[in-house]
Amino acid sequence: MSDDEPPDRLEQLRLRLVQLSARGLTDAELLALVLDTDDLLVPEWLAGGGLARLPQRPADELLDEGLLSSGEVARLHAALEVGRRCLLAPLGRRPTLKTPQAIFEFMRPLLSGLRREETHVLCLSPSGQLLRQVRVAEGSSWACQVDPREVFAPALSCRASAIVLVHNHPSGDAEPSTADLELTRRLVRGGRLLCIQVLDHLVIGHHDFTALSVRRQLDESLTLHDP
Repeated sequence: MSDDEPPDRLEQLRLRLVQLSARGLTDAELLALVLDTDDLLVPEWLAGGGLARLPQRPADELLDEGLLSSGEVARLHAALEVGRRCLLAPLGRRPTLKTPQAIFEFMRPLLSGLRREETHVLCLSPSGQLLRQVRVAEGSSWACQVDPREVFAPALSCRASAIVLVHNHPSGDAEPSTADLELTRRLVRGGRLLCIQVLDHLVIGHHDFTALSVRRQLDESLTLHDP
């Protein structure tokens, strides 16, 4: 391109990003840079559904719609995964998880945008430091069967003194189900036999969460986090 020739739209977006930072661009403009296209029609269509919903759009579904090439779909999902991983705790540092809010902020990047329910167990030291984080079950979009043996196995292997259970609701509703409450009470009883305290069970929705400890729904005899 000569000095007299005006930059194309994509090059203009690149220059604006350098001048304004990425925060100065719209959702559609950022997607245009990710897809490497100067046509904003498809990026605006993707952004119109909400960026938070993009991780829920599987690659084969986007390809079937015929608006994106395989390379564009690959770049989009790679960018989404990079963003998710950037939100995770830095390698080599074990976070201290002493409150439901801290647990939510730690687990939200892992569980947000998933199309299926996943159940994770956080194994904690007496001071609340994370020793291990393990996915112990994966289910459908509306349920997840959890084997208590899979929950306590990681805690026993790292000699954790306590665990926290965390799972997502792909529907976005963070209200615990009857099955969630019953599972939690079973785990509390099992943990007593193993001398492993079940500190909490968090249900994560799209934008919020429910902590059973705050609702006093773990066990009537337990007093954990203050509301």
